[in-house]
Amino acid sequence: MKVTVLESKQEEDYEPNLKKLAKDSDLTFAIGFLMKDSLTKISKDMGEKNFAIIDAVVDSSNVKSIVFKEDEGSFLMGIIAGKMTKTNKVGFIGGVDGSTVQKFESGYNAGVKAVNPAAAEGLISRKTVKYVGSFSDPKKGYELAKVLYNDGCDVIYHASGSSGLGLLKAAKESKKWAIGVDQDQAVTAPDYKEAILSSMVKKVDAAAYEASKEVIEGKFRGGKANILVIGLKGDGVGMAPTTKNNTPQDVIDLADKYKNAIVDGKFKVPSKLEEVREFTVPAM
Repeated sequence: MKVTVLESKQEEDYEPNLKKLAKDSDLTFAIGFLMKDSLTKISKDMGEKNFAIIDAVVDSSNVKSIVFKEDEGSFLMGIIAGKMTKTNKVGFIGGVDGSTVQKFESGYNAGVKAVNPAAAEGLISRKTVKYVGSFSDPKKGYELAKVLYNDGCDVIYHASGSSGLGLLKAAKESKKWAIGVDQDQAVTAPDYKEAILSSMVKKVDAAAYEASKEVIEGKFRGGKANILVIGLKGDGVGMAPTTKNNTPQDVIDLADKYKNAIVDGKFKVPSKLEEVREFTVPAM
């Protein structure tokens, strides 16, 4: 199997890159919800080709949409933040403010609320929430993180792409805690590992494998009727392996108890901000 990768430097690169990849590929992946509009157009123009998109839904019969329950993985990060804070002030930094990133924010807020309602107050009122306005501005991420740390936050979770590297830098300098996202950032950003409590990892590789397998086996199906949704059940999201390095075992055990309850369907994690206010969770 031959794999070709093209990195888009700007939005204008999305369509030509997708078209170029699809020309000679059995399956072309668009990574990230920002590529939704471009893929919608290209998939219609190249109806004989197969596509998949991560973190968005495209209603085309030749597109497999793959979405993750980031709210569930973020809930576990909220458990960790709520138990590890000493100031009862924790923060959140997002990339672009919208429904996609608010899934991370909502799940995180609910997790904090489940174990430390006082610490959740600033999140729910959004007094301790900042948005960079970009997923590729570490400088702005750093500045916003310093504002939150200086205001008393001692744990900050981010869902802001490479902007979050600024948070990790600020956490190390401030001797405070950060929580990473998507990948195990204690591994991908090792210079900051002593400041990282955990990371909410998304198993994009597993999802890509499933879509590729469908193509190989001749079972590929797209459209809204065939969306692949992966959460804690199915191990699509979860705590990074390095969580044990800086997070006490009793906190990890508590997060695992909540994880098992979510997998067993005992409660549903909020995926929207307005749902967090009414959220109640059974005691573990």
